[in-house]
Amino acid sequence: MNTVYLVVFAACAVLLAVRDPAAFLPALLSGAQNALALVATLACSYAVWMGFLKVAEDAGVLRGASRLMKPFLGRLLRTKDEEALAPVAVNLTANFLGMGGAATGTGISAMRLLGRQKEAEYARAMFFVLNCSGLQLFSTTVLSLRAACGAQAPADTVLPIFLSSLLAAAVGAALVRLAYGRRR
Repeated sequence: MNTVYLVVFAACAVLLAVRDPAAFLPALLSGAQNALALVATLACSYAVWMGFLKVAEDAGVLRGASRLMKPFLGRLLRTKDEEALAPVAVNLTANFLGMGGAATGTGISAMRLLGRQKEAEYARAMFFVLNCSGLQLFSTTVLSLRAACGAQAPADTVLPIFLSSLLAAAVGAALVRLAYGRRR
C-alpha cells in the first residue's frame, strides 16, 4: 500500500510542478501543516478518552458492565469460563464506549483464554465477529475528526453509527451461529 501512496504522491507532485511550479512548495508545506494539526488534535482527543477509560476502570464502571454482560456473553460464546469472559466483557465495553485502542490488550488476552476451552473455535469466531463489528455508542475518532474539521454538529453521526454497528453485530453473530450451529 505504501507503494501505491508513493506513486500517487509522485504523480501529483510531477503534475503540479509542471502545471504551476510556484505552487508546489506552498502546497506541500500547507499539507504538512494541516496533517500535523490533525495529528495533534487526534492525539489530544485520544489522550482524553484514554483518561476517561482509566477513570471508568478505577471507578469500577468497566467491572460493573462486565458483570452485567457475563451471563449474556456466556450464552452467546457458549462458555462458562469466568476467566475468559472477563476480558471479553471489558473489551466489548471499551469498544462500545469508543475506546477501541484501549481494548486491544484485553482482546488479545480474551482470544488466548477462549482458546483453552472445549468449543474454542466457535467462541473465538463469535468474539472476533463481535469485536470487528465495532458496536459503538460513541465513535470517538469520528467525533474528534468532525470536531477538528469544524463540523457544526459533530455528534450527528452517533445514532447512524450505533444503528449500523448494531446491525453488523447482529448479522455477524447470526452468521457465526449458522456456520457453527451444525458442529455442536
